[in-house]
Amino acid sequence: MSKIKFGIIGLGGISQLMHLPDLAANKEVELAAIADINRSALDQVSARFKVSKTYLDYHKMLKEVELDAVIIATPTKSHTKIAMDCLEAGKHVFVEKPLAWTAEEARQIATLAKEKGLLAMVGMNLRYRPDIMLLKSIVGSGDIGIPYYVKSSWLKPQSSSGKWFTKKDEAGGGVIFDLGVVLLDVALWFLDYPAISSVSTKNFAVNTKNVEDSSISMIKTATDSLIYLESSWAMSGEKDSFNLEIYGTKGNAFINPLRIIKIIDGQKIELKPMINDNRKIHFEKSYQNELNHFVGAIKGHNPLLSSAEESAARLSIVEKMYASAREGKEVAL
Repeated sequence: MSKIKFGIIGLGGISQLMHLPDLAANKEVELAAIADINRSALDQVSARFKVSKTYLDYHKMLKEVELDAVIIATPTKSHTKIAMDCLEAGKHVFVEKPLAWTAEEARQIATLAKEKGLLAMVGMNLRYRPDIMLLKSIVGSGDIGIPYYVKSSWLKPQSSSGKWFTKKDEAGGGVIFDLGVVLLDVALWFLDYPAISSVSTKNFAVNTKNVEDSSISMIKTATDSLIYLESSWAMSGEKDSFNLEIYGTKGNAFINPLRIIKIIDGQKIELKPMINDNRKIHFEKSYQNELNHFVGAIKGHNPLLSSAEESAARLSIVEKMYASAREGKEVAL
């Protein structure tokens, strides 16, 4: 099969930091066109990555350029319309998280993709970190027994300095949409997607006006397992702090660094799998692996993970998290 021809809509931080360099370095793809409403960004990216086809109007790009897939990395409020337009034009789509403002919008995208026989993937890069992929295989093998509690936290500065990022009418939400939804995705992945029975969330707006910059949630599942999520822009220190803890019936597993504690004959034994613990490398590799997965799915080499359909289910839970925070009580699903 020939190279997969990609276009990108939205040339902000994550595109320039990860998506564009990864596309340029991937031998399976061709970066065919770029679109953004900012002419300066178009000119800079065009020169840096030698892309001749540039567009201020993505509709023209979809009409004039032969593309197989489009990466959408624009403000959240535009995701649904752009994704639907791309699917209607016959393009596979990769949408940066969150997929949409609401679960209903996410379901509309998933439905259209299915009708068109196209793929709609959502950027959930934590799943593709090498250490987390290894940890998933260890947990899946039964080495720590049945997981019953997942605890995860991510404290870091907000992912974009754009003014839209902290405006509810453009971003749709705050740190939950930025970090919390990714933590939720990984936690559910490790628990094999149990049904959720209730959610209890407390949000804070310390340095923001109309979106939350810190959020803490306790999520109960129908299988009696428990998820604890903590995400914050306000509580971050000098360095990013990301932690993932999984507690099972036969042992525990941790990230940053990756280590396993097993109970053998009543004794606790700590195991440290041989893997590079450089967080920068894990971050960069997560996006490279994510792109490889999407390309592989387009070529029919692997089933699609992080689909729009999955994202709709995650956003249903996120909506209950916001409802719990607003109402100040535990909310049933």
